[in-house]
Amino acid sequence: MTDPTSDGATGWKRRSSVPSMSDVHRSVAVQGMNSSWRRAAAFIGPGYLVAVGYMDPGNWATSIAGGSRFGYTLLVVALISNIMAIILQSLCARLAIASGRDLAQACKDAYPKAVSRTLWMLAEVAIIATDIAEVIGTAIGLNLLFGIPLEIGVVITALDVFLILYLQRLGFRWVEALVIVLLAVIAVCFVLQIALADPNWGDVIRGFAPTTEIVTNPEMLYLALGILGATVMPHNLYLHSGIVQTRNYGDSLPEKREALKFATIDSTVALMFALCVNASILILAAATFNTTGRTEIAELGEAHSLLAPMLGAAIAPTLFGIALLCCGINSTVTATLAGQIVMEGFLDIKLPPWLRRLITRAIAIIPAAAITIWYGESGTAQLLILTQVILSLQLSFAVFPLVMFTADRRKMGDLVAPRALVAFAFFIAFVIAALNIKLLFDFLAAAA
Repeated sequence: MTDPTSDGATGWKRRSSVPSMSDVHRSVAVQGMNSSWRRAAAFIGPGYLVAVGYMDPGNWATSIAGGSRFGYTLLVVALISNIMAIILQSLCARLAIASGRDLAQACKDAYPKAVSRTLWMLAEVAIIATDIAEVIGTAIGLNLLFGIPLEIGVVITALDVFLILYLQRLGFRWVEALVIVLLAVIAVCFVLQIALADPNWGDVIRGFAPTTEIVTNPEMLYLALGILGATVMPHNLYLHSGIVQTRNYGDSLPEKREALKFATIDSTVALMFALCVNASILILAAATFNTTGRTEIAELGEAHSLLAPMLGAAIAPTLFGIALLCCGINSTVTATLAGQIVMEGFLDIKLPPWLRRLITRAIAIIPAAAITIWYGESGTAQLLILTQVILSLQLSFAVFPLVMFTADRRKMGDLVAPRALVAFAFFIAFVIAALNIKLLFDFLAAAA
């Protein structure tokens, strides 16, 4: 394993005994490529796995509810959330490349056992909330397209662990290829749906302008935080800091600097693509439902059934179902990988790859499946939105350690984050924390 204390980084207590994602660690060749274009191309992939989390089924629920209820107003939240995501994901890549650690391993090293175990449990809660959204989304997609009952659809989603194992046996690039192909299908589906919806583009542009009503209106703030939680997701911070290390970029400082540049470009481009898809969901809901007075639409199934009569095209609900299913499959793949990184990093366990995948998947999918089966088709929208708010509340417990690690020269050496970037990242962290505190106060006031 790469010595994490190289390049002046001496602030870590110990070397990690197991590299992040040891079965695919440094498995994608970068060294030895003479062309910088080829080296840059070798880094394309991790950013798109991260981008999956920014357009998962939970995001669909919050965006559809936000678009149908408030029109284009919450587009600015999607934009701001995406800017936050670009900054935070770049810090994930920086942490991994500079220290040779993922975020979970860094937390285990830096904090006392009681603190690191608490952070581990919070990370697991975040992954469970993520998986609830993804299991529901995939099951609904199967139901909409093929009429498969939700209960059976939930069981089918558990099989993704075997798909990951098979693809990783072929090479991690195959996992990335599957995700990118499904993302392309999602993009095509939304381009066609937006063309059918024909939104007022002037209103769309105005939707990206900030408004104080988002903070002062508790209902709007709840949905805004749902969009934030569905966009900047805690498990993505752990995921990115692990999968970047699948690249064999070398150990010298120039090689690490180049790796950081290419990894940042990869994640930034991928997240801009995610913003387009994310905004498209909200635009579709606003143009189709809000403008016709259907402001109560939040259920994915209800949105699916109304698209054909409201857009006047029979293909619209099929495109919606295909995109939802692709999002669900992609999201369950990346959540499983994130679960492995979190469990291995915090607990420093050594298990065969198939057993690790099975355990991390079971931890997340068992409660997710139970809740999905319990709620059934009714109430899935409220449950999806709630999971995204839970993710938003968990976010600070991943963001603050990430920012503090990357701002510490003793831990990062010559690749320590620039002061301006650190200042902006801390600003993001405090904004997220402040919004979450306000949400809790509003919730308690409403309950009193």
